Amino acid sequence: MRVGDLSRRTGASVRSLRYYEQRGLIDATRTASGQRRYESSVIDRVLLIRQLLDAGLGTAAIADVLPCMAHPESQTAQLTRRLIVERDRLTDEIAQRVATRDALGQLIDAAPSLDDRHGSSAS
Repeated sequence: MRVGDLSRRTGASVRSLRYYEQRGLIDATRTASGQRRYESSVIDRVLLIRQLLDAGLGTAAIADVLPCMAHPESQTAQLTRRLIVERDRLTDEIAQRVATRDALGQLIDAAPSLDDRHGSSAS
């Protein structure tokens, strides 16, 4: 499939896809005219890359992780340590977001009801 098709199917911009290719995260073949062509299996890989990026991993970490997902036996102790650090960072971030959500919930619970606000502003 062409880069535009891959972009539409994954939600990744064409620019992002070119960047992923430059970083070695995805592969493309080239037509005689130089156009990129991607196998359909790249769709799942791009979706995974986007998920890992959304979780806060950088492309260098993703480049280390992707081969181990396909071939778990290739994982090294160093990569395992790195993944533990990333997992712990995500756990801390989740805890912070939960605390923020709970604080917002307390403010909302203590606020006047929305109906009261609309009634007083309409007067």
